[in-house]
Amino acid sequence: MVEEAFARLHEALLNADEEAAVKATRDLLDAGAEPQAILERGLTEAMTELGRRWNRGEAFLPEVVAAAEIFKTCSDLVEPALLARGGKKAGHLVLMGTVKGDLHDLGKNIVTAMLKTAGFEVSDLGRDVPTERFVEEAARLRPKIVGLSALLTTTMLEQRTVIQALEAVGLRPDVRVMVGGAPVTAAWAEEIGADGYAANAVEAVEVALRLAGAAAQDAGGRKADG
Repeated sequence: MVEEAFARLHEALLNADEEAAVKATRDLLDAGAEPQAILERGLTEAMTELGRRWNRGEAFLPEVVAAAEIFKTCSDLVEPALLARGGKKAGHLVLMGTVKGDLHDLGKNIVTAMLKTAGFEVSDLGRDVPTERFVEEAARLRPKIVGLSALLTTTMLEQRTVIQALEAVGLRPDVRVMVGGAPVTAAWAEEIGADGYAANAVEAVEVALRLAGAAAQDAGGRKADG
């Protein structure tokens, strides 16, 4: 029964079938499946597969976004059992936005959806976001990561502007910056002092997990030094 429920949950997410996904999640909880396994094996693996399909052109943004919402619904069902057993989700906040002057948000929306499937909390500022807004929200929310998207060669320069602004107000040591977008490269990310670069949504999740882990280690080190 448990294996069948895992298979049904996987298939339901790939098909963006909320009713079937919720039922499979409840069945797994009722059967005593480990909450962490439901989250990782049942939910995250399916969404990772959907992300790979999207990269291959075999899935479309509405499917990814719909599945991300279903993921959230199902993970909310799992969370009480997860916390009761001492488990936890990624739990890190990512501040996302497309930089000033750029009205494109397709890539950002996909990355946002995939980050949510991995357990991140995401505050999405939208598109054409002024540098001042990134700084204000970073100061207010204290995210672990700031994600800067740019889809034009002219607007990718704004990524550097945001990083410099974060440095100017003293926020840079406490936040990791990841960049992406069609014209963005790993070399550009290194040139402007970003901490990470991802070419697609699946890579973005991997980079975010790595950066969040590094941020947590640095925070622990600063506490120990203090």
